[in-house]
Amino acid sequence: MPESRPTVRQRRLAKTLAKLREDAGKSPEEAAERIGCHRSKISRVENARLGISLGEVRDLLRFYGVEDQDYAEEVVDLARRRNERGWTRKLSLKIPSYADFIDYEESSDYIRSLEPMIVAGLLQTADYARALLRADPSMLSSERIDELVEVRMRRQELLDRTSPPRVCVIQGEAALRAQVGGPAVMAGQLDHLAKVSERPNVEVQVLPFDAGAHAGVMGTFVLFTFPTPAFSDIVCVEHRTGNLYMETPEDIDAYTITFDSLRSAALSPAESLDMINRVKRDL
Repeated sequence: MPESRPTVRQRRLAKTLAKLREDAGKSPEEAAERIGCHRSKISRVENARLGISLGEVRDLLRFYGVEDQDYAEEVVDLARRRNERGWTRKLSLKIPSYADFIDYEESSDYIRSLEPMIVAGLLQTADYARALLRADPSMLSSERIDELVEVRMRRQELLDRTSPPRVCVIQGEAALRAQVGGPAVMAGQLDHLAKVSERPNVEVQVLPFDAGAHAGVMGTFVLFTFPTPAFSDIVCVEHRTGNLYMETPEDIDAYTITFDSLRSAALSPAESLDMINRVKRDL
């Protein structure tokens, strides 16, 4: 019988435990001795290949010097629910609320996204991102906006890696024509979008207004594919108060078919670049 693929929570737990151990300066052998197991178990747990009891998790957290009890319980709850597939992550005003999304983005080797109304986060300029955040009715503070812009810019560093992920983005024409931040900011954004779309690992296709009814009417989503075969694809659907992560074969198939359909309806990358430059000239 084939080994089941790790869930989103199990992957998250594995990475969390590995990072806590490394930050504490502990070796896998020391962690194994602490909970009375073979070193291979620590390796398999940290690679999301094996489960771990709640008591062992609590013991390791104490061994790693985790003093924040709220955080410790969050990790324990992650272990308790590690086999559940599909879940929602609530957003808050703390940067860690984006940890899951950023985690999957950074560990992916293929990212596909649909953005009907705004420029995709990986392709935004700082000025454009700031203008978007200022329009948020939550009335975020200037300090909070600066923090979120910095995070968004840091996310884009993955595009400059030696082996960057392949990124395919379908942008609605509305994303090009909405003058976020005014003509000057939008001109800078369109210029950046045109330049980044010419990278060998980035493909931008514009879904024009005249495409009519299409498969993306339900809105934004992102599909993450990972280089490790044991890790299933994940689809993320963002909503006002959080992110919904799905990973069942049925969900992945549905969104993959949707994305492929949208790619067929959208302009080619070359035609899309022409439209981006044309819209910029019209500003």
